Amino acid sequence: MAETAVRVQSLRKTYGDRAVVDGVTFDIARGETFALLGPNGAGKSTTVEILEGYRRRSGGDVHVLGVDPEGGGLDWKARLGIVLQTAGQAGTATVREQLRQFAGFFPNPRDVDEVIAAVGLEDRASTRIAKLSGGQQRRVDVALGIVGNPELLFLDEPTTGFDPHARREFWELIRRLQTGGTTIVLTTHYLDEAAQLADRVAVIARGRLRAIGPVAGLGSAEARVPIVRWIEDGRPREERTTTPLALARALGERLGDEPLGLEIVRPSLEDIYLTLVADDAPQAEEAAR
Repeated sequence: MAETAVRVQSLRKTYGDRAVVDGVTFDIARGETFALLGPNGAGKSTTVEILEGYRRRSGGDVHVLGVDPEGGGLDWKARLGIVLQTAGQAGTATVREQLRQFAGFFPNPRDVDEVIAAVGLEDRASTRIAKLSGGQQRRVDVALGIVGNPELLFLDEPTTGFDPHARREFWELIRRLQTGGTTIVLTTHYLDEAAQLADRVAVIARGRLRAIGPVAGLGSAEARVPIVRWIEDGRPREERTTTPLALARALGERLGDEPLGLEIVRPSLEDIYLTLVADDAPQAEEAAR
């Protein structure tokens, strides 16, 4: 069994009589990329803040790198990297100056120039951060998160506001970190991002864990049943079936030719996610107000 980096057992966080995290349990193995998904107000941000040691829990057990976050000291915090959704780098500092400053906060930092190369900013190392593009500034955020040589990296909505090209480049950066053995906890609203990067995903809705597992196996067997779509008599048709190829052949025999618009669609992570949180949309909207 892989060594555990994070262990969460029956986690609860309440405010008065309202439970925002209600009995959540999961483990994260070392070297794993684990995506935590859920609508606004679902409890995922609260869960991550408890793991990071920023928020106290109301109940349950939590261990991160073998330490209870509520008692984690500076030596434990130095083993973490945290990339927030928004950061406040000193815009007047250059990339290299900012990284050197942050590297000085850690007992065993990575080489600054190696980190700059890892995030693809070699040609911007002497550029003031305020002069960088949004995507390049996000790379600085990640560089600051990994310069301390963390064992565990938290990424909160890392590609919000990125254009498609910048997102793809950022994914490649995360894959390089994965290859290096960094454990990553990812929160994102981009489900294709979770599908691309995560070894496993967990879906939280209304404070409770609704599903957990590899992307390909998430959700119930019924939710993963393929859909066959075609056009017949000028009208779109579709049918869920566990034998999509057999249905496609039967359609061809009945209609005398390959049906117009025939396609077999396997439910995506987004399809399954929306099924899991469908009943929670009104509560999520209310919590976000």
